[in-house]
Parts: sequence; C-alpha cells; structure tokens
Amino acid sequence: MCHGEWSSQLSVPHLIADITKRCLRHPAVLLAVLLNEPTRRALVNATEGYSLVGAPSLPWEIGNALVAGVRRKRISAADVQQAWASYQSVPVRLAHIDAGRAVNLALESGLYAYDGYVLETALAEGLALLTLDLGLARAAQKIGVKLKEF
Repeated sequence: MCHGEWSSQLSVPHLIADITKRCLRHPAVLLAVLLNEPTRRALVNATEGYSLVGAPSLPWEIGNALVAGVRRKRISAADVQQAWASYQSVPVRLAHIDAGRAVNLALESGLYAYDGYVLETALAEGLALLTLDLGLARAAQKIGVKLKEF
C-alpha cells in the first residue's frame, strides 16, 4: 500500500502553505496519499519541503474516513491498520484554533464543521490551503484563504 514519502506515503486531503514553507493539509489530501490514490504523486510533490499543519480534528477525520472505507467495503481492516501506522509517522503539527469561529465559518459557508475547522486553521495560521474539495476551495477563496496548487 504505502511506505516511503512523507515517511510513509500517506494520502492527504487538504494542505495550507505560506511563504515560510508551511502548509495546511486537508484530511482528504492525506488520505489520498495514505491510500495510494491516483493524485498521490502530485500531492506529495506539491508538499515536498513544506512543514505540514493540520486542523485539530485531523486524526479523528482520518480515523473516521478509514473506518468508513471498511464499512463501504472499499478497503480492508488490514489497509486501515497500515494506513493508520503510516499516518502516525507523518510530521503534521496540529493547530490550535477557535472552534466557535470555525463552526460559524461552516455555517456561513454551508459546509460541515470539519471544513470550518480547516478554514479557521488556514485563517489563524495565515496558510494557503491544499485541498481536493472544490466546495471547500470556493469557500476558502471567498474568505481570502489562498489555495496551494498541485
């Protein structure tokens, strides 16, 4: 499945990056890397040399998505264990944010709370966002969050 890059070839949903080479990664971006999705190589390349920052909800989002993959019969329990072990080796700093502001951002944008946490992290840390989610990307641009291309 995955080993090597990012110390473990993880697939990641969203990232945030700024001129100091830090980036916020959305959980879907990380999952794409962890599960060796077709976008994996481009995502790894886009974040090479960056310090990774995640919303505080990142571990729970990754765990939830992995378990959902088993429930939907898309991946096996062994895949989950391997992906989780790989995830734990990825050097991602979890940001501290104002959860109330994040919930308000989600409400204002018509998104889920988890997306609000990502948006608030980008704003609070002054980071660009790397995401595979077009709705989140549009909401980010509306509130002035820059996007990291891949």
